[in-house]
Amino acid sequence: MLMPLHENRLAALRRELAARGLDGFVLPISDEYLSEYVGAYAQRLQWLTGFGGSVGSVAVLADKAAIFVDGRYTIQVRDQVEAKLYEYKSVPADSLAKWVADNAGQGAKIGYDGWLHTRSFVRALEAALAKKGATAVPVESNPIDAVWDDQPEPSPAPVFLQDEELAGRSSASKRGEIAEWLKGEGLDAVVISALDSIAWVLNVRGRDVEHTPVALSYLTLFADGTADWFIAPDKVPAEVGAALGNAVRLRPRDQFAEALGELAGKKVATDPQRSVAAIFDALDSAGAEVVAAQDPAVLPKAIKNEAEQGGHRAAQARDGVAVARFLHWLAVEGPNGEIDELAAAARLLAFRQECGDLRDLSFDTISASGPNAALAHYRVNEETNRRLEPGSVYLVDSGGQYPDGTTDITRTVWIGPGEPPQEVRERFTRVLKGHIALDTQTFPAGTTGGQLDSLARQFLWSAGLDYAHGTGHGVGAFLAVHEGPQRIAKSKGGQAGAEQELLAGMILSNEPGYYKAGEYGIRIENLVLVAPRAITGADEGEWLGFETLTLAPLDRSMVEPSLLSLREIAWWNDYHAQVAKVIAPQLEGAERAWLLEACQPL
Repeated sequence: MLMPLHENRLAALRRELAARGLDGFVLPISDEYLSEYVGAYAQRLQWLTGFGGSVGSVAVLADKAAIFVDGRYTIQVRDQVEAKLYEYKSVPADSLAKWVADNAGQGAKIGYDGWLHTRSFVRALEAALAKKGATAVPVESNPIDAVWDDQPEPSPAPVFLQDEELAGRSSASKRGEIAEWLKGEGLDAVVISALDSIAWVLNVRGRDVEHTPVALSYLTLFADGTADWFIAPDKVPAEVGAALGNAVRLRPRDQFAEALGELAGKKVATDPQRSVAAIFDALDSAGAEVVAAQDPAVLPKAIKNEAEQGGHRAAQARDGVAVARFLHWLAVEGPNGEIDELAAAARLLAFRQECGDLRDLSFDTISASGPNAALAHYRVNEETNRRLEPGSVYLVDSGGQYPDGTTDITRTVWIGPGEPPQEVRERFTRVLKGHIALDTQTFPAGTTGGQLDSLARQFLWSAGLDYAHGTGHGVGAFLAVHEGPQRIAKSKGGQAGAEQELLAGMILSNEPGYYKAGEYGIRIENLVLVAPRAITGADEGEWLGFETLTLAPLDRSMVEPSLLSLREIAWWNDYHAQVAKVIAPQLEGAERAWLLEACQPL
């Protein structure tokens, strides 16, 4: 760990802040699009601190600094960030705004980059500082960029079209739908900065962000059906421009901020959850009437049409072949004790590549052995890499990006020889029962993910057990693996998406788990499609349920059959019969024989 490097970087930042007359600076992990994954050029927090997690923020004052992460990264932040440089803080218990206010002196000026924060964060920071007689100051340029000598440039990779047969709709029809929404709401325009929404609206994809096929750009859509797409001009091949037509005007990305001034006197919508504070500030300064509204692409993007649903089924089957081959390889090689977490992740990637059409992973593979599996969002690296020891639990959470769909699957297996201990089988079976309960539940239209969440937890709760993450998240169509607005999670605590009603066509994960600190972790994850259900004698109105999309065997050695009901055993047998039906014909030899054995009825 090159601690002097990060100590020098922190010192350089403090010198830059002093030169600007600032007493401190706050920095999130996000980029100007509030993306989950950011390009190398925007990884400012990692450059400054060494922290490589996906969620975090830092506050730097003249004499102290603190880094704020959630419970997923409590251990990782201590491994990667030196305590002599930064205090470790845990959110939501610790508030960055409050910490800055408590530690900044009277009259202090605390800088922030309005292109990296939401408006709600800026307002909270301003309010907290005002109570202490300090002020929040927007910077004209990010001070990190001024001291980051070898900062990468944004990706120059060209965009490409998403096949309309896979998209199921033309970009023109999507833009027309949004134009009708604008007219219906009495709006002149909407500014969209969320990269997955832009990709969906325009039927384009990109290579600018790791794991999510999007392009760095902004989009302003107008009520007359036209649009301004702000993107580096050399990133748009002629065929993309031709497909979009004259209604989509291409404009340089670096002119976006200035172009917001052209909306003076207009009634303009933008999403406060998916747009940064600087966009609101620029519109306000221009004299536009700003209306806070949900990004109009969010809901239609989440509701997959028939073509997208078909694409997902094809992608899940293709991915299932890769996962089945990996699980066979693991069953053969795992008991030798020579595989480590990195090697296992690399082998799984190779199987996916061999199946064809893989464009990227949908996220960094969670390859976790033994106690590492107890960390729900563990990311293996050279320092934490652990052998898959015979007689231990191994958890692998992974996914792929394919042109026809995005996958996300978790399997927990026992590395033999021998059988799992009784406690492990009992806990796995409780997780399995919750997974089945959610998978098989029917529910009336209007039901939210928050209302269904406890179905997956009930068998753990009855034993005084629980898990600290949500049960399910939305998934995109060759887009973000974590997609809103839908989510299956506890409603209490205001978890985003838990109050969104589940609608036919939405795709979500079903992934209950259990984690015993320092020993092992268990998670079972399939993707499911919300679909209409016909129920004899049902009350009037629409009823819904889930169609399971993911196809890969579960480890029968982890199951305690005596804890399963006949209905649950039937689910297990039916699911594995479907896995065998779809996946086995695509395998040969020992792999096929292994899968057929793994799919035998309980």
